[in-house]
Amino acid sequence: MDTLGKVLSADGTPIAYERFGTGGPVVILVAGALCTGITEDRPLAERLASLGCTAVTYDRRGRGNSGDTLPYAVAREVDDLAAVIDSVGGRAALHGNSSGAALAFEAAACGLPVTHVSGYEPPLTLDEIGVAARQEQADRLRALLAEGRRDAAVAHFISGTGAPAEVIEQLRRSPLWDEWEALAPTIAYDYAVLGDSLVPVDRISQIDVPLLVVNGAASFEWMGASADLVARSARAGRHLTLEGQTHMVDPDVLAPVLAGFYAHA
Repeated sequence: MDTLGKVLSADGTPIAYERFGTGGPVVILVAGALCTGITEDRPLAERLASLGCTAVTYDRRGRGNSGDTLPYAVAREVDDLAAVIDSVGGRAALHGNSSGAALAFEAAACGLPVTHVSGYEPPLTLDEIGVAARQEQADRLRALLAEGRRDAAVAHFISGTGAPAEVIEQLRRSPLWDEWEALAPTIAYDYAVLGDSLVPVDRISQIDVPLLVVNGAASFEWMGASADLVARSARAGRHLTLEGQTHMVDPDVLAPVLAGFYAHA
């Protein structure tokens, strides 16, 4: 049975969360860009609950049923996680997907009461040469949002993932597009979490709990190398590649790996 709740973050922002399962390791799932806890994380939460975990999804600030308080700061998102952890028992594992993984790593590095931290395909790279181009992409996104051009902002973000124009036009005709437009301002939050998008070696070295970073063998090739560096940068890091998986990982494949990881110190 799932349980709904809301908690106030340190700045007074209401953060909505949902709990699945009872008993076992508690894990909070951190969604990536253009997603809410329900749209991205619920299938994984339900699978983890079936494996004996207590899984918690939440809407990051500015998304779904959560509020928002400006100006945005990554530290406020860390505060949001601290509030959710406190609300569900005071200690928890964190698992992030895509840019949500980078946020989970930052929260663990900040010293939140975290037992384990894991991430699936954080979009962090080793490509120092591409830093300027990624910054230009982020700046263009912020400019489009400042002009109120949410449709163009979503298209700009998706094009940055490598999707061709014809695919973006197909997506524009899908029911998801309206939801993505509503979430468009939070894309800037994800860019802020990623910083320059390079693996933050020094920051990850501050994480003092077990860390697992996972990538898919059928996903972008560069993600394997960056995942390996994330794991090597941590004090107790491990890297795992899942055969046949893309950036859209199958919860039935990922959940048993995560549940086994959280069950051990």
